[in-house]
Amino acid sequence: MDEDSDEVNRKAELDDILSQIADLDKWREIFNARGLELQHCIMRRPVECSPRPEEESGEEGSGRSPSSVQPPRRHAALLAAPYSIPRALAVSPRIGGLPVTTELAANLRKILFGNTFHVFNYEWKKSFFKFREPYSDLSYALEAERGGARAIQMIVQANIIKYLLFTRHPNSEACRMQSLREVGEKDQERALAAALADILWAAGEERSAMVSLVTSDYCITPHLDYKLDNFTERLQLFSFNKKDDVRKFLYEHIQCFKEEGSHGVILFLYSLIFSRTIRRLREDLDGTTSHLLYLSLGNFVGRQALLNLLLTGRASPNVFNGTLQYGEDGSTLEQPLHGVLARSDVGYLYWSREEVERARMPLVGSMLKTPRWPIWVCSVNSTYSVLFSPQRSLLSDWKMEHLFHMYFYNGQPSQTTTTLLTIDTHSHHWEVGSVTSPADLERRFPSVEMLIRTKWEGAAIDWNGTVPFF
Repeated sequence: MDEDSDEVNRKAELDDILSQIADLDKWREIFNARGLELQHCIMRRPVECSPRPEEESGEEGSGRSPSSVQPPRRHAALLAAPYSIPRALAVSPRIGGLPVTTELAANLRKILFGNTFHVFNYEWKKSFFKFREPYSDLSYALEAERGGARAIQMIVQANIIKYLLFTRHPNSEACRMQSLREVGEKDQERALAAALADILWAAGEERSAMVSLVTSDYCITPHLDYKLDNFTERLQLFSFNKKDDVRKFLYEHIQCFKEEGSHGVILFLYSLIFSRTIRRLREDLDGTTSHLLYLSLGNFVGRQALLNLLLTGRASPNVFNGTLQYGEDGSTLEQPLHGVLARSDVGYLYWSREEVERARMPLVGSMLKTPRWPIWVCSVNSTYSVLFSPQRSLLSDWKMEHLFHMYFYNGQPSQTTTTLLTIDTHSHHWEVGSVTSPADLERRFPSVEMLIRTKWEGAAIDWNGTVPFF
């Protein structure tokens, strides 16, 4: 046991060193690019995000919790960290809300990292919800760089597509790809607010939600066993008991999630955890995990529990249906394993070349494979993308699944148009009989095609002139 413990400790230390090295490389790039401008940025105070001028009057009964505690004022210029380049957007503490407490900040760290000493690295801090050019082929699309935050961005992307294609005009039967090319900046902001609200509301069991914003004031004085990040300590929390109020509030402050320097992905992740609550999250997780992120090659990556929280509103650690009470040998498990309990609006498909070769790939259950809308978040060799169809009836009419079109978007800046795929499940002409194992299939066919076949077994996929990728 001592040897195992030492091995675990050495691995944790190595991951931490790799994380620090990754941050140092980023700082080297920043210093080289910005030179003396860095000092100027550090000394400037954070800018304030005021509500939109046309909506500044606000609305009564929005569900915001007024602050009964005035957080202590700190010298933001002295405490500002170099990673605040560009500067973090901050709202005025006068807009209300409740300041984060020391206990809540510590519990937030523990449910994310498993301790109070880890903080988000540069890749996470610079991540936000950045749209592509309005009124373009990809005007509906978010740009997502490689890294741990990408999974969150692409799940939000799937919900943006859901809003733009299906829920924006719920009584319309005509869902066209053309409508995704006619999205202006205001439409992008409304879609993002709606997508974030849907996810937060589901996490709050469709009864409540909480939004966290960062202010210019420091709300807590951390203890010695807590590592300061100069961001979490300035959170102001806003609670709501009506979904429409959540959406309106997010839209009023959408720049705090979609603009460079907003730390928008982290801010949304905090809101998600607060909406679910720490207590519920601990109940969701089983004995396989106790926190939502883990270190991989110097970067923090979301566990399956975090993905399921974003997709279903519950942080189930596994992708199978229901709860598993028995092991493969039929014996009763010491602690039941928690899977997915209900269908979600957006689905999930999974394929890993490495796990196929090691015969360890988990089987995604029908709850995730068959969502309410024909939109799937795809994990392909640990890279996230979205597969979707504008046909509402694709999942309700089996005849539609004989020959149909799907659209594929991977979030990368290099993708300039949405990829059109034609899927044929009727002719079975993809030579399945000529190969003998999943590993053999993986060597012969692109991973995206293998992923699609986890949903439509034996399907032939036509890329319609696009060179297959992934």
